[in-house]
Amino acid sequence: MYAVEPRSIKEAILELDWISVMKEELAEFERDKVWKLVPKPKGHTVVGTRWVYKNKLDESGTVVRNKEMLVVKGYSQLKGVEYDETYALVAMMEAIRIFFAYATHKNIKVHQMDVKIDLLNGELKEVV
Repeated sequence: MYAVEPRSIKEAILELDWISVMKEELAEFERDKVWKLVPKPKGHTVVGTRWVYKNKLDESGTVVRNKEMLVVKGYSQLKGVEYDETYALVAMMEAIRIFFAYATHKNIKVHQMDVKIDLLNGELKEVV
């Protein structure tokens, strides 16, 4: 495991650990058929992507895993021109509190887990 989080792909490709996790992420995308290449629609701009790098630490602060995410550069879009609304499927804090309250009430043991890859894959009606 490499302890320094790269700030760019130029830094990441200098370390085999980071190259390995990026290849693994791209293989998962291919296996899960996350995207398909299509011609660029006329009059639309392409939204780029970038890699984000993080280290997963254990309780003592030791690096246990290198984690990378290929994310969309949503900040490059213009509201009202290239999109009208945004939303993210996330758990609300109230739902998490209710879950823990219920688990405590029923004396249920709760375990934490780290999801290696999570993809929300749906068909879009909009041109992206």
